[in-house]
Amino acid sequence: DQDGDEEDGHDETIYPYDHEYAGHLVDDDMHNIMVRSLPIGCRLTAIFDSCHSGSVLDLPYIYSTEGKIKEPNQAVEAGKGAMKAYSAYSKGDMGGVFKAGMGILKVASGGQAKATKKARELKASEADVIQWSGCKDSQTSADAFEAGKATGAMSFAFITSMDANPQQSYQQLLVSVRLVSTCMLSQIGTFIDFIYTQ
Repeated sequence: DQDGDEEDGHDETIYPYDHEYAGHLVDDDMHNIMVRSLPIGCRLTAIFDSCHSGSVLDLPYIYSTEGKIKEPNQAVEAGKGAMKAYSAYSKGDMGGVFKAGMGILKVASGGQAKATKKARELKASEADVIQWSGCKDSQTSADAFEAGKATGAMSFAFITSMDANPQQSYQQLLVSVRLVSTCMLSQIGTFIDFIYTQ
């Protein structure tokens, strides 16, 4: 994380098809190209159904299905970190123990809250930008098999939901996408959120 805006301390990166000669795309660059440059009143809806894509556009707010802004919960995050440390220790993975311990330290020291505050200060936009993601930054995005072909589970749920009711609000669509995806794959229901700039 080059600018301190990531709660987990790591930038997200996309490796496009031509990455071997064109390079990879870092989330800070995607934000600058796709979000920061948008004029007031412009709307961008971006869908990322790829692994570790929860904050790939570095948007400052995450909304729940109730339409409320999700705030970092230090107790929950510290508990998750402790479980990761225990799991790594039980596997003999001392690097994993260290990484989990550093995450707990970041939560305890308020680093996560500082990153959230910094992201809100630096990454807000006058444009109306919404990002849909198939998973959190720490997760992989699930695949589904429809008509004998592999497809992103969140993408399939999104299209299915829009086909069924094209006039939904974002909040209704979020609930609908989660419902469809939960019916398809129980694990995908862990995180399909939209992230918002304002």
